[in-house]
Amino acid sequence: MPLSSMTGFARAQGAQGAWRWHWEVRSVNSRGLDIRLRLPEGFESLEQPSRTLAGERFTRGSVTGTLTLDADPARGTVRLNHEALQQVIAALHELQGKVVAQPPTLDGILSLRGVIDTQAPPLSEAELAARDAAVLGSLATALDALKGARRDEGARLDAILRQHTQRLETLVADAERLAAAQPEQMRERLKASIEEVLKARPGLNEDRLAQEIALLLAKADVREEIDRLKSHLTQARNLFADGGAQGRRLDFLAQELNREANTLCSKSADMQLTRIGLEMKTTIDQLREQVQNVE
Repeated sequence: MPLSSMTGFARAQGAQGAWRWHWEVRSVNSRGLDIRLRLPEGFESLEQPSRTLAGERFTRGSVTGTLTLDADPARGTVRLNHEALQQVIAALHELQGKVVAQPPTLDGILSLRGVIDTQAPPLSEAELAARDAAVLGSLATALDALKGARRDEGARLDAILRQHTQRLETLVADAERLAAAQPEQMRERLKASIEEVLKARPGLNEDRLAQEIALLLAKADVREEIDRLKSHLTQARNLFADGGAQGRRLDFLAQELNREANTLCSKSADMQLTRIGLEMKTTIDQLREQVQNVE
């Protein structure tokens, strides 16, 4: 199963009796699962079951569901909204003489939103329950489609993350080869420096100098950081293979990779190794930016 993204969009529609509706569901990045619903007046009872349907499918992401519901004019009754009509007429009288325009037509006034209401016939409890079940069924369809869209986007992310991981593995291998030679190079440089110091000040304690050299070599040894980098990259590849909602774990690994790369740069006594460490940090930043999109 591929990784799942937190970004996606889907639609679904349905009808029941005198009603037609459509759902639009979309999701974007979020630290946790944030479900937001926009329901028409009178459909508040659908909010909790709608949240349950979304929670069964997603663990992270800001998920927004919008329900648009319309009565079928052929199955309902038409009513003139006298209050809205009076407001329109009053506005026309106020503009008369101030605006040069053709006088409004009756069909133009009646086409204004709110002047004509279409009311669906009243529903029995059984019909209402059937309609709500059908609306929730359409939501489940939309959420399943959204989940599929997030998986498709996750497959694209998976390929990008694997590319970054492969690049990091190459850089770690290069760093490992340089690190193997670094202690001996440092030892030779320190030996030459110490010989010059001893010539200038022959009374210095050679044992003390040997201890200082050993301490410097230990501090400059980056092999432990390289081993941890390799381990973190192996864990990342295992998470890619497991797929699904791995965003939190991958984000933690990206932080740990960055920590080890920082330590490697600070301990490096070789310009080439430092350059590799800096390139690691750039690649890790790119990796972590994409990880923010993973569920």
